[in-house]
Amino acid sequence: MTEPPQPPNQPPSPSGYGHLPGPPQQGYGYPPQGPNPYAQQPPTVPQPPVQQPPTVPQHLSRQDGHGFPPPGPGTPPGPPVPGGRGGRRKGAIVVAAAVAGVLVLGTGAWFTFLSDDEDAKKPAAQASAPADPKPAGSPSVDKGDGSGNGMGEQADLNAGRKPGEDKVLWLKTAKLLAGGDTGIPAPALWVTGDSVVKTVGKSVIAYAVTNGKEKWKVDFKTEICGWADQTTADGKTVLAVKDGEGSNATCNQMKLFDLKAGKEGWTKELAKENLFDGGGSVSISLTGDVFVVNRMATTTVHKLATGDKLFSGAAPEGCQPSQYAAGNGKLLGIALCMDDDKTVEIQDADPATGKKTWSYRLPKGFRVTSVLSVSPIVLDISDRNLDNADSSKRAIISLTPDGKKRASMSAEGSFETNCNTGSSDNLQGCGNSVVDGDTLYLRTTTSKGFDNEVVAFDLATGKAKWRQKAGDKRNWYPVKAANGQLIAYRAGALDEPGEVVSMAAAGGAPKTLLRMPSGPAAKVESSMTTFQVRAFEDGRYFTSVTRLNGNNTEERLLMVFGK
Repeated sequence: MTEPPQPPNQPPSPSGYGHLPGPPQQGYGYPPQGPNPYAQQPPTVPQPPVQQPPTVPQHLSRQDGHGFPPPGPGTPPGPPVPGGRGGRRKGAIVVAAAVAGVLVLGTGAWFTFLSDDEDAKKPAAQASAPADPKPAGSPSVDKGDGSGNGMGEQADLNAGRKPGEDKVLWLKTAKLLAGGDTGIPAPALWVTGDSVVKTVGKSVIAYAVTNGKEKWKVDFKTEICGWADQTTADGKTVLAVKDGEGSNATCNQMKLFDLKAGKEGWTKELAKENLFDGGGSVSISLTGDVFVVNRMATTTVHKLATGDKLFSGAAPEGCQPSQYAAGNGKLLGIALCMDDDKTVEIQDADPATGKKTWSYRLPKGFRVTSVLSVSPIVLDISDRNLDNADSSKRAIISLTPDGKKRASMSAEGSFETNCNTGSSDNLQGCGNSVVDGDTLYLRTTTSKGFDNEVVAFDLATGKAKWRQKAGDKRNWYPVKAANGQLIAYRAGALDEPGEVVSMAAAGGAPKTLLRMPSGPAAKVESSMTTFQVRAFEDGRYFTSVTRLNGNNTEERLLMVFGK
């Protein structure tokens, strides 16, 4: 294979690449059009739930939309090249969705392509796993019937519970009728205080974490078309809704929303700044007192308190950010340089002004597929030309806080990348990758669709620190990482219960935090594995679908487990 040219002022690279077996599948997001096979029906009495096949990662295809050739004379500028379409993730919430790419990291021919000459300090050993978290405010009455929603007769989901296994606290179902054949989107989920909040169609609904009772519901007149996964300390976030109905409606109505009180704050119209800004969705992320709105060809940063625009990525010359990533009080710009090669540049950005103090250029022909972490900086990069014979070139790299190359991740195995149920222009992360401190956690994929591994990478060296096998026809799904601990869900084999465990960044045996119950609950749990939003908060595990069929029958929406 031919080495890609080195970016300016970058050290030489070793041989080999982060490699995809064949052209990457660039589809992300929602299941294909038509009835959704993943929104399963709830168990009823006496009819048991239909058994589901083993959960095998699915490939969804949709044209990526980046890497267009430069426009000809007199034509409007095309969509930007640098960004990718990654997944949606927030601290405790991750998405286990379709596999849009499988990154093969290895030694030798599959080694990543950027040099690792810098000798960064290794992270210190992390603390051991914490004691079992105890959920606050347990249900006052819990007879183990698994219902608590008042929406139709349900089987006793805890009837088959064995000694040592925990409970289904409640299962929420929905009976809705969609206006078309594409179903009803239900993508977002937040756990804040004593509520778990879901978007369902045009509504935002809050349920009590203890028993699933509806606390409040806010209905919008038009479709919810964007949302920030992150929230402020007092439970506020930013949503976007369309300006009307129909295929010509634009996603341009931004709203501050209080997830604790169920109330709207300000509403601002997002001004059209580019020919390609009239799309049906936007990607929103927030950090500190600002939030970012990424569209097909424009990125803007706004003041959270008022919604007013602070700055945009547009610049008269040089390298123009077409997308910003936000998190941990930082902004990271993904910029397209106006040179002959249309080079992609990574920039830091002041959250108040957009001013940059450093930049890092990718090799010629490469783009950012997704930002796995803003601080520390972890990027999934690949060849931007999907028609190129070398379009399989791929790498995951880490940068220092001042924008210097740190390491390229290298380990044996095929790693899931670009899983997503988010909006079409989302840049940040993959639902099944999480970062904490100096450690990146990725899940592998296998040809069997199970028996995968979680691998912990040292961001200073790029090397694998440890690997943990799922085993027993099980599958790992990282959920979140914080304070030197990975929280992961280990799905059971077909119709078998799973569990939630913690693993220390320094290594060691997994520690079980929750054991899901056997019996009828396991059948429902097994059906709610792919195309899901997951969270683990305060000792409870939440799993929710991201789309409903909307065929006027009872459908599973949200399932919660606890002690």
